[in-house]
Amino acid sequence: MKTKNRRNLIAYVILVLIGIFMIYPLVWLFFATFKENRELFGKMTLLPEHFSIKPFQKGWRGSGQFTYTSFYLNTFKLVVPTVVLTVLSTGIVAYGFARFRFPGKKLFFLLMISTLMLPDSVVIIPRYVAFNKFGWVDTYMPFWMPALLACYPFFIFMQIQFLRGIPRELDESAYIDGCNPFMVFIKVLFPLMKPAIFSVVIFQTLWRWNDYFNNLVYISSVKNYTLSLALKMSIDGQGASTPWNQVLAMSFVSMIPPILLYFFAQKYFVEGITSGGIKG
Repeated sequence: MKTKNRRNLIAYVILVLIGIFMIYPLVWLFFATFKENRELFGKMTLLPEHFSIKPFQKGWRGSGQFTYTSFYLNTFKLVVPTVVLTVLSTGIVAYGFARFRFPGKKLFFLLMISTLMLPDSVVIIPRYVAFNKFGWVDTYMPFWMPALLACYPFFIFMQIQFLRGIPRELDESAYIDGCNPFMVFIKVLFPLMKPAIFSVVIFQTLWRWNDYFNNLVYISSVKNYTLSLALKMSIDGQGASTPWNQVLAMSFVSMIPPILLYFFAQKYFVEGITSGGIKG
């Protein structure tokens, strides 16, 4: 018994040390936002000499006519519809693959899975050409429309695996009660898919919130900039005299929503990942 307790204690100590090692950059980032530039590069201490909120105040003003209020709102305008449309479209497609038989089902499933093999760099040029012809460049349509059309096979596959673990008897009971296939999905399956849905929400939110490359490709005007582009603009716009404390302050502020989302939904996230991996 003592040996088991000793092993548990050693394991906890190791986990705590690893946790401190992993979270230290975030702690350093937080305290660095209160420092002056000379202190950031001149001293190695964690705590600042004087705590000041001026980096947050000055950083929030941005570097032009647009403040970080605009960039924050733009990010939400891009991310929220994309996430909602992704949840709805991929859930319906996964429901079709998991519950119905139709001609060419295996072929369509194979084609969908095969798109996971394509790196983004291969499709970025034809995708840009198509979106440019549609007049969608410098708008958020290049992000909304793929979400509406379920162009995320990873999320579809994950939800298919989750649906395969839900007994079909529930569907049959709903059919007996007079539900059609759509009502079965909305009233029976969709509420049971909460762990998988939260996994989709967290993944898609983090990917779209932190995305820089696609935002840079499709968004050209500053008025439509998201946080990732605004942070890069703050660095480029100042040249050699970059106010790094302000940049770090805005970086920390931009991290708050996805971190809060993950902590509040991590229970469903872990359940959705594990269930999608072991069922089916």
